Amino acid sequence: MNNTKTVFIIGFALFASFFGAGNLILPPQLGFNSGPDWWLVALGFITSATIIPLMALFGHAKLQGTMLDFGNKVSPLFSLVFCLCVYSIAITLPIPRTAAVTHEMAIQPFFSTPSLLTSSLYFGLAFIFVMKRDSILSILGKFLTPLIVLILLAIIVIGLFTAPETMNPSVLKSPPLVAGLLEGYQTYDALGGILIGGVVIISLNLEGGVSFKDKKAIIAKSGLVAASGLFIIYAGMIAVGALHNTEFEASISRPGLLSGLSLKTLGNIGNLFLSVLISLACFTTAVSVIVGTADFFKGLFKESQTAYTVTAIISCLIGILIGQMDVKYIIDVALPVLMFIYPLTVVLIFLNIFPEKYASKLVFKTVVLTTFVFSIPDFLGFLIEADWLTRIKELIPFANQNLGWVLPAVATFFIANLLSRINRD
Repeated sequence: MNNTKTVFIIGFALFASFFGAGNLILPPQLGFNSGPDWWLVALGFITSATIIPLMALFGHAKLQGTMLDFGNKVSPLFSLVFCLCVYSIAITLPIPRTAAVTHEMAIQPFFSTPSLLTSSLYFGLAFIFVMKRDSILSILGKFLTPLIVLILLAIIVIGLFTAPETMNPSVLKSPPLVAGLLEGYQTYDALGGILIGGVVIISLNLEGGVSFKDKKAIIAKSGLVAASGLFIIYAGMIAVGALHNTEFEASISRPGLLSGLSLKTLGNIGNLFLSVLISLACFTTAVSVIVGTADFFKGLFKESQTAYTVTAIISCLIGILIGQMDVKYIIDVALPVLMFIYPLTVVLIFLNIFPEKYASKLVFKTVVLTTFVFSIPDFLGFLIEADWLTRIKELIPFANQNLGWVLPAVATFFIANLLSRINRD
């Protein structure tokens, strides 16, 4: 195996997989709303949508197992429940969103066909690719990603050099760094890191003859390739959205803004290019995540190919049903779910990349429990409005920015490590 070639193929495939789920519609509007503060927003967005997913891949490089290994130090039961939650979320929210975005951006502007037809054809084709999973990384890495990157770079470069001299001020309701961080949740890239990383492990195992050490290096280097691409594209699209925010109505939708930017930068053919881009970016993510979900259940049922096929069918059927809905509705519904699962995902990722002496079972259990407890107000805040909940959030640092779990988790990490050292001594 040519390791250098493999690194770039997998890196490009990871980039395409992370960048899908309709993620292209998020950065431009974030920049549009932030104006001169776009660089702070970009810093927050890149942290949650690029750095944390990269850490997830480093965790996979270290563990080289399945997603179950990320939570096993808490308990096998917790790990199973966590994985089931992640996979359930993956196939009911981001994956159907890829079909919804494809319809609104690539089909609806040109054809009057119903969204049900789009989602049916979309997931029918996805099922065919999923059943050809042995070649999925090669297909995504060699053929689809380069086209995506070229179109995006054209929009960014032209957009940067043709921007007006003035910008509208920020209209963000929260600090720019926090706004970017939380908007990065909507990319699902942290979940994608622990989910798609498992696909990479299995694909490398199918190649055969790759040592543990080589696999570790390949995964880590591929992650860096993908993260570099995400950094350039996400930061570039946020900047372009900010620099051109005087040229569009304040109420413009995410898809409308992206479409407008493509027309301004690429001319009349921009929408055609954008349609191809949206379709490819979304489709690559849908296929990768369905493959990852099917692989998980195949392993759960003793390498049953039937379990793999049934999971793929169920995932595609759910995609067809939910993929008919509006993109905005799917994004709004996802917010409370992400407030619940993202904090747990982030702490598990970081705990798994720490050296063993700093990440004992006691540390895992206490940090995860603390994170869960202090993320409850963030989760409830998107479901209900109550005075008692407001009072609780006022007592927790950063809870009003939906980050109330961060300081308690960090403090618990240090306290648990101190207790572990005392017990050893």
